[in-house]
Parts: sequence; C-alpha cells; structure tokens
Amino acid sequence: MKDLFPGKSRAIIAMVHLDALPGTPLYDADGGMARIIEGAAADLAALQDNGVDAVMFGNENDRPYALSAPQEGVAAMSAVVSALAPEIRVPFGVNYLWDPKASVAIAAATGAAFVREVFTGVYASDMGMWVPDAEGAAKLRRNLGRPDLKLLFNVNAEFAAALDTRPIGLRARSAVFSSLADAVLVSGPVTGEASDLSQLAEAARAVPDTPVLANTGVNIDTVEGILEHAFGCVVGTHFKVDGITWNKVEGARVRRFMDRVEDIRAGLAA
Repeated sequence: MKDLFPGKSRAIIAMVHLDALPGTPLYDADGGMARIIEGAAADLAALQDNGVDAVMFGNENDRPYALSAPQEGVAAMSAVVSALAPEIRVPFGVNYLWDPKASVAIAAATGAAFVREVFTGVYASDMGMWVPDAEGAAKLRRNLGRPDLKLLFNVNAEFAAALDTRPIGLRARSAVFSSLADAVLVSGPVTGEASDLSQLAEAARAVPDTPVLANTGVNIDTVEGILEHAFGCVVGTHFKVDGITWNKVEGARVRRFMDRVEDIRAGLAA
C-alpha cells in the first residue's frame, strides 16, 4: 500500500459515489449511463483538483444493497470507470457493495490499483446472513493476472453485526495471516458514521507491519486524532455539500480538509 503513496506519511482516499446503476431500484433510466458518468466526472474533478491522494469508485447508491452483484451492475460500473480513466490522475480503487469477487473483476477490467471490501467474517446484516468469500476473491485476482492488486479488508462491516466475537485486533491479525489482507480498514456502524477510535488503535497495534485505515465518518475535526493511529482514511460523506452522503462533492470542503492533512503530515515529518 505504501508503494501507492510515495513520500506520503499518511494517505487520504476519497470516494466517488456513483449514481444508482442499471438493475437497481433507484436507477435513473431517463438519464441513463450518460448521467452517471457525468456526475462521477464532476466529483472526480473536484476531488483531484483539491489534492486528495487517491480515489475509490463505489456504488453506494445501489440501495437496497445486495450480497451478490447483478451482471448489469458489474458491466455498468466497469463501463463508468473505464470512461473516466483518461481523467484519473491519482491511484484509484473500486468497491462493489458487497461482493468481493465482483469488485476484483471490475478492478481487473479497469486497471484499478486496489479493492475495498468485506472479505472475511460472518455477519447478521440488513442484507441477511453475510458470509464473504476471501478465498474466491484471492483466486480470482490471481486468475485475472492481477497479483499486484491490493485488497483492503474491512474487518467490521457497515450495516451489520459480526457474529465473530473475537476482539477486532485478533480479527485484523487473522485477516492478514490467513486471508492475505494488504491493508485493514475499521468502520463505523453505517456510511458516514465514525469508527471507534479505540478499535482503530487496537487494530493498528495488532498488525504493525500492515497499513490500517479508518473507513467511515472521518471529518476535519477528527482527522488528526485518527491519523495518530492510522496510516490513512477513506473519506466520502464529509466531502459532500452540507456533509450529506448523497450530495455532490464540494471542492472547497475537500481543499480545507486536505490543507489540514498537509499540516498534520508536516508535523509528523518534523
């Protein structure tokens, strides 16, 4: 992971939330794929122009979420990211909620550098019983000729409760040891809500040689405390107009946040 961010002591990955894709209840058939690409392009520009270190494309608007990606969704997300590829100037990743193998397939098709997903564990979730397939995703990565693709493991899923009662530090260590996690992510209970700082610190202590990132709910007031424990964070909601997940990215909010991050990074280097 650190190879993706040379010279950066901490890394900020910004979300490009796609509008609902074909085959999902909120899909805008009148606007079609052109509107999805147009909206994602605007958010991508606002993020890159204001200094984020990487971007990640996600299908947060495909509600209600599914545990198995429909074929039309995989095809559409691949098409959107491919259409935007000439505009991407930073490392990028993808995440198709909540299907690890679909995410790997889209990443391989589009040339992404990393994938974020829930790869391990067993959960009682809004989508029903949730049993991810880390082994299948790792095999697919190999079979698609992308052993370089980094897998970011979210070890405490949003919209779900883990049936695994082990402490989060042990779950993080196990994900690295047994399932080949390239990085570990710690989330809050839902999109836009902060992760537990004590859990983030515990995970970082458990896997000192593996990057640990905060996955949800990071904002300009909390980022310094988070980066004391974590290699980086994923930011989506905070960059949106009025801090609302479903709004468009506001460049001025991104710039203020990244200016704060630059101050933090300078302090760490001093």
